[in-house]
Amino acid sequence: MAEGRCMKCKKQVEIKDGKELVMKNGMKAIQGVCPDCGTKVFRILGKK
Repeated sequence: MAEGRCMKCKKQVEIKDGKELVMKNGMKAIQGVCPDCGTKVFRILGKK
């Protein structure tokens, strides 16, 4: 699974329940939640 930075915990976390999506500009991203606090975590992957 992917890792992202949680802005509330201020640390790198494993993204829980991550879903890959395509943004309006065509770039891929993963959106999920932080396993510690439940805040949304978003990570941009690029145009892979």
